[in-house]
Amino acid sequence: MAQLFTLHPEHPQPRLIKQAAEIIRAGGLVALPTDSAYALAGHLGDAALLTRIRAIRGVDESHLFTLMCRDLSEISTYARVDNAQFRLLKSTTPGSYTFILEGTKELPRRVLHPKRKTIGLRIPDNVLVQALLAELDEPLLTSTLILPGEWVPLSEADEIRAHLEKLLDLVIDAGACRSEMTTVVNLVTDVPELVRAGCGPLEPFGFAE
Repeated sequence: MAQLFTLHPEHPQPRLIKQAAEIIRAGGLVALPTDSAYALAGHLGDAALLTRIRAIRGVDESHLFTLMCRDLSEISTYARVDNAQFRLLKSTTPGSYTFILEGTKELPRRVLHPKRKTIGLRIPDNVLVQALLAELDEPLLTSTLILPGEWVPLSEADEIRAHLEKLLDLVIDAGACRSEMTTVVNLVTDVPELVRAGCGPLEPFGFAE
């Protein structure tokens, strides 16, 4: 049965952030608000977590997971980033973007795309998530909280608990959350490729609206 933590969106209570981090370290699956939609999140090294997320999302092993990182130094630990990619990341993060990059050996193979060996990475512009990442001192493995057959992610803590209370360990409520997905940009290609237009502006990449 999922616990519910109510946190202030701009000044999250350190005690609750610490408790949330402890739940994640123990293998817990958490629903948390971001600068786009709610996400399912947990510990990177937990193999069972992938099975739980895939079951909730209704996706197979080709589903691309996303690492939420605190800053660019964390991204460069878990993905191969050349100078041009780094400059682009520096100019657009933090923000509501997910970047597809080639994963490094620091990542378990099970979290990479089985054929392309890629991973989604992002640095969220969200005070609460940044506080949690700082407490954990490592990235979060995440996936947008959108249910099978739906087109819009869940955005209300009460709604999430109603649907998933028995499948989650923690739901974090910090007030209203957007129900938009991130803009996804593939940086593995020779030039940036728009995979999905979301709430991150397209102008920095020269994509047409």
